Amino acid sequence: MIKFLDLQKINAQYQDEFHQKMQLVLDKGWFVLGDEVKQFEANFANYTNSKYCIGVGNGLDAIVLIFKAYIQLGLMQKGDEVIVPSNTYIASILGVLQADLVPVFVEPKLETFNINPDLISEKITSKTRVILPVHLYGQLCEMDKIFEIAKQHNLIVVEDAAQSHGAILEFRNQNLEVRNAQAYSFYPGKNLGALGDAGAITTNDEELAKVLFSLRNYGSEKKYHNEFIGVNSRLDEIQAAFLNVKLPFLNEENNNRKEIANRYLSEIKNDKIILPYWDFSNNHVFHLFVIRTENREVLQDYLKKNEVETMIHYPIPPHKQKAFEAWNNLSFPISEKIHDEVLSLPISPIMTDDEVSKVIQVLNQY
Repeated sequence: MIKFLDLQKINAQYQDEFHQKMQLVLDKGWFVLGDEVKQFEANFANYTNSKYCIGVGNGLDAIVLIFKAYIQLGLMQKGDEVIVPSNTYIASILGVLQADLVPVFVEPKLETFNINPDLISEKITSKTRVILPVHLYGQLCEMDKIFEIAKQHNLIVVEDAAQSHGAILEFRNQNLEVRNAQAYSFYPGKNLGALGDAGAITTNDEELAKVLFSLRNYGSEKKYHNEFIGVNSRLDEIQAAFLNVKLPFLNEENNNRKEIANRYLSEIKNDKIILPYWDFSNNHVFHLFVIRTENREVLQDYLKKNEVETMIHYPIPPHKQKAFEAWNNLSFPISEKIHDEVLSLPISPIMTDDEVSKVIQVLNQY
């Protein structure tokens, strides 16, 4: 069986370094917000070309804390509206709701799966404060257009970058600077994955960063002195240590993913399968390689019988989830079509050429 994602094999490469880091943390005896967290924050800020990185407990907390920090700064208030894609993982929506804000859904482009910038302006009202683009499956949204809209309407841009570690915006108009932050997840299956839950926020906004460093730690900058109503969402010291081991190899692993994606795009030839869009720039790191097909269950069953494991990201759009019963009658036909048709193929930095070839062969014979 070709596994969808072999986490044991991915992490086995770093086993000796993990043991060394674990021993180092044990020897130091400092387990919360210690040297490893500080080092990772510096390393990841440098990697993302950001001035600040704030390590937090997970990707969802990263989104929530960004909103809470902007509220604390007086740039937002509870009840404000946030533009979000109707095609996304539920965490993007939960982050909006947990900050007592109102999500306003915008349909994606069918080709890229990402929010359609051409549909954003018509959803902006006097209560809109934020655009929340989600770089789904590892591909950046059309950020030049989104920044332009944000600048025009004086909006904040909060990027859900949970799936896009290492994706690069090739061009950005420096005249379109807007208030901006990025939320990252290091869930084990991500391109940069910890060995448990972990997350981070990156930004160039010093004022925002200062509030975030406090909010994640009970609203305290100095121990037992609480300036804000904060939370406990700190990047774990041991997870930071593991991330420090893996970060230097992220570009290489992303390149491996792109090479596999390139083969899939070039060699899968089957009119029953719609391949994902990629312009072959560095704006996609292929956290997932997602195809579309009309008879998904049939194809998934066929692949399973031929020893190719697949997954569905995601089977139900947010507005059709039972948790959001009030939105169940809403209609977003493009999102619904995507969620009915998508199927994720195996893609990971440790897949062999033979495994990739088998996936291609099996799909071409379908």
